[in-house]
Amino acid sequence: MKHTRAAIAGVSMLAATTMAAVAHHGWGSYDANKPVTVEGPIITSTFENPHATIAIKGADKVWTVTLAPTSRMIARGAPAEVVAVGKKVSAYGYPSTVEMNEMRAERISVDGKTYELR
Repeated sequence: MKHTRAAIAGVSMLAATTMAAVAHHGWGSYDANKPVTVEGPIITSTFENPHATIAIKGADKVWTVTLAPTSRMIARGAPAEVVAVGKKVSAYGYPSTVEMNEMRAERISVDGKTYELR
């Protein structure tokens, strides 16, 4: 009985780790040869790991912008309040080669201040 519980716990932990790894994408799916800058108001903001994300209403479409992990955002001086809904932001980064209208931000500018995220 003890071994069965241990095996079940081990399989559960392995499954959780695998799911997290699958959910987290690598940076290889972004095209560093085609940098873009998106400017506009933040219409959604999610400040949680593995990465903070915002949606920016750009001139022609809504972009999903992948930011840094929350610990790095905070360390760089950009807590959740910096990327709050309604703030106007400029994000510079690389478009996804997989998800249309998604980008990974290298830096953002909010309220006249630039935050390096990488």
